[in-house]
Amino acid sequence: MEKLSTVSWLVSAGRPDHAGAPLNTPLVPASNFLLGAEREYSRDGGTPTWEALEAIIGGLEGGEALVFSSGMAAAAAVFDQLAAGAQVVLPEDCYQGVAALALAGADKGRWRVRRIAVEDTPGWLAAALEADLLWLESPSNPLLKIADVAAICAAPRRPGAILAVDNTFATPLNQRPLERGADISMHSATKFIGGHSDLLAGILAVRDPALLAALRIARTLGGATPGTLEAWLATRGVRTLALRFERAQDNAARLARWLEQHPQVEVVRYPGLSAHPGHSTAAAQLDGFGSMISFDVSGGAGTADAVCRGVRLIRHASSLGAVESTMERRASNAGQEHLPPALLRLSVGIESFEDLKADLEQALQRAAGLEIP
Repeated sequence: MEKLSTVSWLVSAGRPDHAGAPLNTPLVPASNFLLGAEREYSRDGGTPTWEALEAIIGGLEGGEALVFSSGMAAAAAVFDQLAAGAQVVLPEDCYQGVAALALAGADKGRWRVRRIAVEDTPGWLAAALEADLLWLESPSNPLLKIADVAAICAAPRRPGAILAVDNTFATPLNQRPLERGADISMHSATKFIGGHSDLLAGILAVRDPALLAALRIARTLGGATPGTLEAWLATRGVRTLALRFERAQDNAARLARWLEQHPQVEVVRYPGLSAHPGHSTAAAQLDGFGSMISFDVSGGAGTADAVCRGVRLIRHASSLGAVESTMERRASNAGQEHLPPALLRLSVGIESFEDLKADLEQALQRAAGLEIP
């Protein structure tokens, strides 16, 4: 068969292919299997339900994939590869869970942590010669900064070092770090891959068989295996990823341009805007600009909270990447107090653009104490 398009791969990969098999990979809620074959115990050998999801994402990323119980479990398996005293390099703007994991290990003397600005390419290239783990995140969460992933992944690095890219925001549809030379592409499958706010899962995609085996051991020994229902839901969700993401991405681009002109909005961060500092880099290395926006409202934290309380269609909730749009003030979360106090992170869903625009407009107007026409 010729190489399939992304949409066709998402729909067709990971399905049973023998006569009499169900069309969809079924839920296999089994902890153990009859002895005499390679698969004996699900924690060690997985289940057909996990393997379907791994086949889909591995094919998208151009490698092989392992599914974990959460995005944080996947990240922890990567950090588990480090020897005592290792040097870890993280972006200054980084998912708070990963930053907390790294700092907790540093506090216990397991490794040393250094932070570099996402967009500081010379800093990353220099760090690559010394670090044991380079953890990139691009676009970053929640400031949507853009790293020069191509340059950093192609640069010489310390022998044995691991370069991992959190690819959650971009998804494999917009960015495939393994093709650039990264060792690991990581996803919180809770987000865009699952796409329906109903599961926790994480995924690591790699090309090196030895690294794959080491990560599998970390998953087994750490007990970070996915639930059967969660893996099945993620497989079902990812089938429509291309369609969902196309609609959400289009909505986000239109909303970002509208917000950029709004009198109650001070700053809009979206890589698709020409005013975004990383726009040219994003345009060169991404296949699309994604469906995440962050913006600062005029009036400070209190006004931003009022906007969150005022939305009706958009849901005031954490997390992201689902069919429904969600929004929150990130600086209100523990560990995120350093962020701009009026920053709102908006995960744009697949609703009508006009409805989303109208909802934001009335919430912004009410928060500012203005009359609603």
